[in-house]
Amino acid sequence: MQETYLQSVIRRFRYHRAGVISFWIVVVLVVLALLTPWIAPYDPLYISMEFSAPPSSAHLLGTDQIGRDILSRVLYGMRISLFVGFAATILSTLIGTVLGLVSGYFGGIVDMCIMRFTDMVMSFPYILLVLVASVIFEPGMWSIILILGFVDWPGVARLVRGSVLSIKEQDYVKSSQIAGMPGWYILFSDILPNAAANILVFATSVMAISILDEAALSFLGMGVQPPTASLGNLLNGAESITVLTSMPWLWVSPGVVIIVLVVCVNFVGDALRDALDPTAVH
Repeated sequence: MQETYLQSVIRRFRYHRAGVISFWIVVVLVVLALLTPWIAPYDPLYISMEFSAPPSSAHLLGTDQIGRDILSRVLYGMRISLFVGFAATILSTLIGTVLGLVSGYFGGIVDMCIMRFTDMVMSFPYILLVLVASVIFEPGMWSIILILGFVDWPGVARLVRGSVLSIKEQDYVKSSQIAGMPGWYILFSDILPNAAANILVFATSVMAISILDEAALSFLGMGVQPPTASLGNLLNGAESITVLTSMPWLWVSPGVVIIVLVVCVNFVGDALRDALDPTAVH
Protein backbone atom coordinates (compact mmCIF):
# COMPACT_ATOMS: atom_id res chain seq x y z
CA MET A 1 0.00 0.00 0.00
CA GLN A 2 1.43 3.36 -1.02
CA GLU A 3 2.29 5.75 1.79
CA THR A 4 0.22 8.94 1.89
CA TYR A 5 1.79 12.37 2.32
CA LEU A 6 0.47 12.67 5.89
CA GLN A 7 1.87 9.26 6.81
CA SER A 8 5.21 10.29 5.29
CA VAL A 9 5.23 13.52 7.34
CA ILE A 10 4.46 11.62 10.56
CA ARG A 11 7.17 9.06 9.82
CA ARG A 12 9.78 11.76 9.20
CA PHE A 13 8.67 13.65 12.31
CA ARG A 14 9.19 10.55 14.46
CA TYR A 15 12.81 10.34 13.36
CA HIS A 16 13.44 13.72 15.02
CA ARG A 17 13.73 12.50 18.62
CA ALA A 18 14.15 15.94 20.19
CA GLY A 19 11.14 17.17 18.22
CA VAL A 20 8.94 14.28 19.37
CA ILE A 21 9.92 14.74 23.03
CA SER A 22 9.40 18.51 22.74
CA PHE A 23 6.02 18.00 21.09
CA TRP A 24 4.74 15.91 24.00
CA ILE A 25 6.16 18.36 26.54
CA VAL A 26 4.30 21.20 24.80
CA VAL A 27 1.12 19.08 24.72
CA VAL A 28 1.40 18.42 28.48
CA LEU A 29 1.99 22.12 29.22
CA VAL A 30 -0.95 23.16 27.05
CA VAL A 31 -3.22 20.60 28.78
CA LEU A 32 -2.06 21.87 32.18
CA ALA A 33 -2.79 25.43 31.06
CA LEU A 34 -6.28 24.48 29.90
CA LEU A 35 -7.01 22.61 33.12
CA THR A 36 -5.50 25.26 35.39
CA PRO A 37 -8.80 26.42 36.97
CA TRP A 38 -9.40 22.85 38.17
CA ILE A 39 -5.88 21.74 39.11
CA ALA A 40 -4.38 24.91 40.62
CA PRO A 41 -4.22 24.45 44.42
CA TYR A 42 -5.21 28.07 45.08
CA ASP A 43 -6.78 31.05 43.40
CA PRO A 44 -3.90 33.10 41.89
CA LEU A 45 -5.06 36.15 43.87
CA TYR A 46 -5.57 34.34 47.17
CA ILE A 47 -3.36 35.83 49.91
CA SER A 48 -2.27 33.55 52.73
CA MET A 49 -0.55 34.52 55.95
CA GLU A 50 2.75 32.98 54.80
CA PHE A 51 4.83 35.73 53.20
CA SER A 52 7.84 34.80 51.04
CA ALA A 53 7.58 31.26 52.41
CA PRO A 54 9.89 28.61 50.90
CA PRO A 55 8.42 25.48 49.27
CA SER A 56 6.41 23.33 51.68
CA SER A 57 3.60 20.78 51.71
CA ALA A 58 1.04 23.60 51.78
CA HIS A 59 2.72 25.57 48.98
CA LEU A 60 4.78 23.29 46.75
CA LEU A 61 6.67 26.16 45.09
CA GLY A 62 6.47 28.58 48.01
CA THR A 63 4.71 31.93 48.21
CA ASP A 64 5.54 35.43 47.02
CA GLN A 65 6.10 38.58 49.08
CA ILE A 66 2.40 39.07 49.81
CA GLY A 67 1.54 35.42 50.41
CA ARG A 68 0.22 34.26 47.03
CA ASP A 69 0.90 30.66 45.98
CA ILE A 70 3.67 30.49 43.36
CA LEU A 71 2.53 27.19 41.80
CA SER A 72 -0.97 28.54 41.17
CA ARG A 73 0.39 31.77 39.72
CA VAL A 74 2.84 29.91 37.47
CA LEU A 75 0.01 27.75 36.10
CA TYR A 76 -2.20 30.77 35.45
CA GLY A 77 0.78 32.72 34.11
CA MET A 78 1.65 29.92 31.71
CA ARG A 79 -1.95 29.99 30.51
CA ILE A 80 -1.75 33.73 29.77
CA SER A 81 1.68 33.49 28.12
CA LEU A 82 0.62 30.59 25.88
CA PHE A 83 -2.54 32.43 24.85
CA VAL A 84 -0.61 35.62 24.07
CA GLY A 85 1.97 33.67 22.05
CA PHE A 86 -0.67 31.72 20.13
CA ALA A 87 -2.94 34.70 19.43
CA ALA A 88 -0.05 36.95 18.34
CA THR A 89 1.23 34.19 16.07
CA ILE A 90 -2.18 33.72 14.44
CA LEU A 91 -2.56 37.47 13.87
CA SER A 92 0.93 38.02 12.43
CA THR A 93 0.69 34.87 10.28
CA LEU A 94 -2.66 35.94 8.83
CA ILE A 95 -1.41 39.45 8.01
CA GLY A 96 1.87 38.21 6.56
CA THR A 97 0.24 35.42 4.56
CA VAL A 98 -2.34 37.68 2.92
CA LEU A 99 0.20 40.38 2.06
CA GLY A 100 2.73 37.79 0.81
CA LEU A 101 0.14 36.07 -1.38
CA VAL A 102 -1.05 39.33 -2.94
CA SER A 103 2.49 40.65 -3.40
CA GLY A 104 3.90 37.48 -4.97
CA TYR A 105 0.96 36.69 -7.23
CA PHE A 106 0.06 40.09 -8.66
CA GLY A 107 3.60 41.55 -8.78
CA GLY A 108 4.20 44.95 -10.40
CA ILE A 109 3.28 48.06 -8.48
CA VAL A 110 1.36 46.03 -5.87
CA ASP A 111 4.43 43.93 -5.13
CA MET A 112 6.67 46.99 -4.98
CA CYS A 113 4.42 48.89 -2.56
CA ILE A 114 3.92 45.93 -0.21
CA MET A 115 7.59 44.95 -0.18
CA ARG A 116 8.81 48.51 0.36
CA PHE A 117 6.42 48.84 3.31
CA THR A 118 7.67 45.49 4.61
CA ASP A 119 11.28 46.65 4.27
CA MET A 120 10.42 49.87 6.11
CA VAL A 121 8.92 47.95 9.05
CA MET A 122 11.88 45.56 9.13
CA SER A 123 14.37 48.44 9.04
CA PHE A 124 13.35 49.53 12.55
CA PRO A 125 15.10 47.72 15.40
CA TYR A 126 12.61 45.03 16.42
CA ILE A 127 12.78 45.40 20.19
CA LEU A 128 12.73 49.21 19.93
CA LEU A 129 9.58 49.07 17.79
CA VAL A 130 7.89 46.79 20.33
CA LEU A 131 8.92 48.98 23.27
CA VAL A 132 7.72 52.19 21.59
CA ALA A 133 4.38 50.59 20.72
CA SER A 134 4.05 49.33 24.30
CA VAL A 135 4.56 52.86 25.62
CA ILE A 136 2.00 54.37 23.21
CA PHE A 137 -0.77 51.87 23.93
CA GLU A 138 -2.21 51.06 27.33
CA PRO A 139 -0.40 48.02 28.79
CA GLY A 140 -2.42 44.83 28.91
CA MET A 141 -2.83 41.38 27.41
CA TRP A 142 -4.78 42.44 24.32
CA SER A 143 -2.43 45.34 23.66
CA ILE A 144 0.53 42.95 23.68
CA ILE A 145 -1.24 40.57 21.31
CA LEU A 146 -1.98 43.38 18.84
CA ILE A 147 1.51 44.87 19.12
CA LEU A 148 3.30 41.58 18.57
CA GLY A 149 0.87 40.59 15.81
CA PHE A 150 1.47 43.80 13.88
CA VAL A 151 5.25 43.71 14.39
CA ASP A 152 6.01 40.06 13.56
CA TRP A 153 4.28 39.83 10.15
CA PRO A 154 7.09 41.05 7.80
CA GLY A 155 9.06 37.81 8.04
CA VAL A 156 5.96 35.79 7.18
CA ALA A 157 5.15 38.11 4.27
CA ARG A 158 8.61 37.75 2.73
CA LEU A 159 8.56 33.97 3.17
CA VAL A 160 5.12 33.62 1.56
CA ARG A 161 6.03 35.96 -1.30
CA GLY A 162 9.09 33.85 -2.11
CA SER A 163 7.00 30.67 -2.06
CA VAL A 164 4.35 32.23 -4.30
CA LEU A 165 6.92 33.38 -6.85
CA SER A 166 8.10 29.78 -7.15
CA ILE A 167 4.71 28.06 -7.04
CA LYS A 168 2.96 30.32 -9.57
CA GLU A 169 5.36 29.10 -12.27
CA GLN A 170 4.13 25.51 -11.85
CA ASP A 171 2.02 23.94 -14.59
CA TYR A 172 -1.08 23.41 -12.45
CA VAL A 173 -1.22 27.14 -11.64
CA LYS A 174 -0.77 28.10 -15.28
CA SER A 175 -3.52 25.63 -16.21
CA SER A 176 -5.91 27.36 -13.79
CA GLN A 177 -4.96 30.74 -15.24
CA ILE A 178 -5.57 29.51 -18.80
CA ALA A 179 -8.90 28.04 -17.71
CA GLY A 180 -9.95 31.54 -16.59
CA MET A 181 -10.11 30.85 -12.87
CA PRO A 182 -10.31 34.05 -10.76
CA GLY A 183 -7.18 35.19 -8.95
CA TRP A 184 -8.61 34.60 -5.46
CA TYR A 185 -9.43 30.99 -6.38
CA ILE A 186 -5.90 30.33 -7.66
CA LEU A 187 -4.39 31.98 -4.58
CA PHE A 188 -6.38 30.07 -1.99
CA SER A 189 -6.94 26.80 -3.83
CA ASP A 190 -3.71 26.19 -5.77
CA ILE A 191 -0.98 28.33 -4.20
CA LEU A 192 -1.76 28.63 -0.46
CA PRO A 193 -2.03 24.86 0.22
CA ASN A 194 1.40 24.35 -1.34
CA ALA A 195 2.92 27.18 0.71
CA ALA A 196 1.26 26.06 3.96
CA ALA A 197 4.17 23.86 5.08
CA ASN A 198 6.64 26.75 5.04
CA ILE A 199 4.13 29.00 6.81
CA LEU A 200 3.52 26.42 9.54
CA VAL A 201 7.23 25.96 10.22
CA PHE A 202 7.84 29.72 10.35
CA ALA A 203 4.84 30.17 12.67
CA THR A 204 6.50 28.00 15.33
CA SER A 205 9.48 30.38 15.50
CA VAL A 206 7.09 33.35 15.64
CA MET A 207 5.29 31.75 18.58
CA ALA A 208 8.54 31.16 20.46
CA ILE A 209 9.56 34.79 19.88
CA SER A 210 6.12 36.03 20.95
CA ILE A 211 6.30 34.11 24.24
CA LEU A 212 9.74 35.60 24.92
CA ASP A 213 8.60 39.10 23.98
CA GLU A 214 5.57 38.89 26.24
CA ALA A 215 7.79 37.76 29.11
CA ALA A 216 10.25 40.59 28.48
CA LEU A 217 7.57 43.29 28.21
CA SER A 218 5.68 42.04 31.28
CA PHE A 219 8.96 41.91 33.22
CA LEU A 220 9.53 45.56 32.31
CA GLY A 221 5.99 46.48 33.36
CA MET A 222 4.78 47.16 29.80
CA GLY A 223 2.88 43.92 29.24
CA VAL A 224 0.33 41.98 31.26
CA GLN A 225 -0.33 44.01 34.39
CA PRO A 226 -0.46 42.72 37.99
CA PRO A 227 -2.34 41.27 39.74
CA THR A 228 -2.99 39.16 36.62
CA ALA A 229 -0.24 36.57 36.50
CA SER A 230 1.97 35.97 33.48
CA LEU A 231 5.36 34.30 33.33
CA GLY A 232 6.96 37.66 32.61
CA ASN A 233 5.54 39.65 35.50
CA LEU A 234 6.22 36.76 37.88
CA LEU A 235 9.90 37.36 37.15
CA ASN A 236 9.41 41.04 37.96
CA GLY A 237 9.75 40.28 41.66
CA ALA A 238 13.29 38.97 41.11
CA GLU A 239 14.83 42.35 40.34
CA SER A 240 16.60 42.72 43.67
CA ILE A 241 19.78 40.86 44.57
CA THR A 242 18.14 39.76 47.83
CA VAL A 243 15.40 37.88 45.99
CA LEU A 244 17.84 36.40 43.49
CA THR A 245 20.07 34.98 46.20
CA SER A 246 17.78 34.34 49.16
CA MET A 247 14.40 33.52 47.60
CA PRO A 248 15.06 31.57 44.37
CA TRP A 249 11.61 29.95 44.42
CA LEU A 250 10.16 33.30 43.32
CA TRP A 251 11.94 33.28 39.94
CA VAL A 252 13.25 29.79 39.21
CA SER A 253 9.90 28.15 38.34
CA PRO A 254 8.57 30.84 35.93
CA GLY A 255 12.06 31.14 34.38
CA VAL A 256 12.28 27.38 33.82
CA VAL A 257 8.79 27.28 32.27
CA ILE A 258 9.70 30.08 29.84
CA ILE A 259 12.92 28.30 28.82
CA VAL A 260 11.19 24.93 28.40
CA LEU A 261 8.36 26.43 26.34
CA VAL A 262 10.60 28.38 23.99
CA VAL A 263 13.14 25.56 23.50
CA CYS A 264 10.44 22.93 22.93
CA VAL A 265 8.49 25.06 20.45
CA ASN A 266 11.72 25.66 18.50
CA PHE A 267 12.53 21.94 18.47
CA VAL A 268 9.02 21.16 17.22
CA GLY A 269 9.56 23.72 14.45
CA ASP A 270 12.85 22.05 13.47
CA ALA A 271 11.17 18.66 13.37
CA LEU A 272 8.28 20.00 11.28
CA ARG A 273 10.73 21.58 8.83
CA ASP A 274 12.46 18.24 8.29
CA ALA A 275 9.19 16.28 8.19
CA LEU A 276 7.50 18.57 5.68
CA ASP A 277 10.51 18.66 3.36
CA PRO A 278 9.62 16.32 0.47
CA THR A 279 13.30 15.98 -0.47
CA ALA A 280 14.28 14.70 2.98
CA VAL A 281 15.60 11.16 3.00
CA HIS A 282 15.20 8.96 6.08
